[in-house]
Amino acid sequence: MIGFGEAARIEATGANRINELNSEWQKVVQNAEIQDSVGSPGSGLIAFGAVAFAESSATKSVLIVPKVVIGFSGSALWLTIVNTTEENALELIQSKAKEQSPLRFESGKIGPDQFKENIVLALKEIVSHNIEKVVLARDLVSDLPSGFDYSIALQKLAIKFDTCFTYSVDGLFGASPELLVKVSHSQVSARVLAGTAGRGTDPGVDEAIGSALASSHKNLEEHKFAVDSLVSELAVLASEIDADEKPFSLALPNLWHLASDIHAVLKADSTSLQVVNALHPSAAVAGTPRIKAQQLIAELENLDRGRYAGPVGWIGADGDGVWAIALRGAQVEKNENQIRAFAGCGIVAESEAEAELAETNLKFKPILEALS
Repeated sequence: MIGFGEAARIEATGANRINELNSEWQKVVQNAEIQDSVGSPGSGLIAFGAVAFAESSATKSVLIVPKVVIGFSGSALWLTIVNTTEENALELIQSKAKEQSPLRFESGKIGPDQFKENIVLALKEIVSHNIEKVVLARDLVSDLPSGFDYSIALQKLAIKFDTCFTYSVDGLFGASPELLVKVSHSQVSARVLAGTAGRGTDPGVDEAIGSALASSHKNLEEHKFAVDSLVSELAVLASEIDADEKPFSLALPNLWHLASDIHAVLKADSTSLQVVNALHPSAAVAGTPRIKAQQLIAELENLDRGRYAGPVGWIGADGDGVWAIALRGAQVEKNENQIRAFAGCGIVAESEAEAELAETNLKFKPILEALS
């Protein structure tokens, strides 16, 4: 689905931001007059959303109702218009992407040395049994030219990472490999990614890397924390939870990931945002135990992640929706006329600072190449 224009906007901050967005969305739906002859997930009234990672973030979490949506699913292709005419809708969707000069990124608030130092400090907490896993990130920044347009970058990401979720909401954009949750008619799906290795250039070597990842004790341990955390949080809202017994190696163009699929059935009527509220932040992007991991992230990173590693996706009038985790992307910081990209790693007892730094370089590649 591609949205154009803005018919309505809902914003929230703080610890209750996701529930506030959900509550205000319900009011919008109740007051709306909706005609939907398509009846497909995503047709009718929808909002695109992006949620700040931390409750302390100064970045607003948003739901945006576009004036126009072009949607495609299976054999269905539809046009949704909100409070506008078909003539105005056609004008909105005829805007053309502009070619941009390559952006030059440099270290942001957390440079390579600081990132490695943060990992060393985190490992001390893990050895002391204060925490089992924490996900630490570092950032890169670039100044933005006047009239910056990232449409071409989105196109590159959508083509190269066609199995990922290409997202763009309110200046946050990228191609995420990780589904936080999909809710459709009380059926819940999620995919957990934790554990990473670079792809090999030789097919035989590449296959060996994927097999080695699936048997790596360090990566399997990191992955188990993430799966157990999501299953535990999901149990509050759902039953019949079915998680893969063993993770599988998922191949992306530049990385291998350990992945597990999880399915469940909601116990009662819950919107996708209510499920998001229960699951975020997962151990895949925060750590275990969740509260202690969040506290350690705030202490060591000492910066506002904004919407990086937060939920990004859409919600329909019926509450169903799809939410990915905002990874492998960047966010435009309008106030500072900059763009900031993040990449992070799960730190567990067997982690090594230099190896984790190298992993962030691999995770930065998709967005950096798209903007180069």
